[in-house]
Amino acid sequence: MTDLRRASVDEVLQRVEAALGTRLDRTTVVRKRRSVGARTERGTWVRIERRGLDRIGVQGGDGTPSAEALQGISKPEWLVGIAWRDEAEPVMWRADETELLPSAPVGSAVVAEAPDLPSGWWAELNASLDALAGQQTNRIATPDTETITQALVTQTIRQVFPDVDATVSEWCPAHADLNWANVTAPQFCVFDWEDWGMAPRGLDAATLWAASLAVPTLSDRVRVERRADFASRDGKLMTLFVAAKLLGPYARPGDPRLAGARAVAEQVAKELHAP
Repeated sequence: MTDLRRASVDEVLQRVEAALGTRLDRTTVVRKRRSVGARTERGTWVRIERRGLDRIGVQGGDGTPSAEALQGISKPEWLVGIAWRDEAEPVMWRADETELLPSAPVGSAVVAEAPDLPSGWWAELNASLDALAGQQTNRIATPDTETITQALVTQTIRQVFPDVDATVSEWCPAHADLNWANVTAPQFCVFDWEDWGMAPRGLDAATLWAASLAVPTLSDRVRVERRADFASRDGKLMTLFVAAKLLGPYARPGDPRLAGARAVAEQVAKELHAP
């Protein structure tokens, strides 16, 4: 799989500049595994994503523009987008131009130190997630670019917790990639909406919790702030779902999140087994 943190993207950037009629500031380029972003000369932001055609699914690759219909959520306004199929590989490229973020991203996807977040930040997070969960969509979320289904939830959980009934009862819209690289501070904003769609309740809360496990006070804070999600049966299943990804066949020895994930997940599994 091509990693855009290492691959040359000069031709892609030039193509986007020509299509959008602007120049990208190369000093502001941010590279991630499957996306590249940069500030434009007109004071906006462009995010370019590379996604295999087999990872697009039935809903297409238009997560960011489709999220523009969502109400009550702190997120950057979408302006324009373009997409094209790669000439050499079964890949779709997509570039979306949005307004600039109000603050800098909190950090990398998984943080090693607790960020300084004011109480108002948590209030905005909660308001946005609650507003998102209350809306409707035909999209299906694609966490880690994989369409989330009952079968996927069951398979993932049972790799580590084989005796858990993983049947989901409540589905609602989720961002599906809620980590510390996709939220800003001190002013809260959530961005990178490529994977949003219907998912089991609690997916976003559990995903942010997993991204916080190297800092126990932070992961505890996430569980307190989203306690209604975590207390629900589906929220408990999503806790096991994300924990199983850390603890399962692809677990990385030395990952500082493992102990915290295992302790909470084992307790949650017991709660799900309780009569």
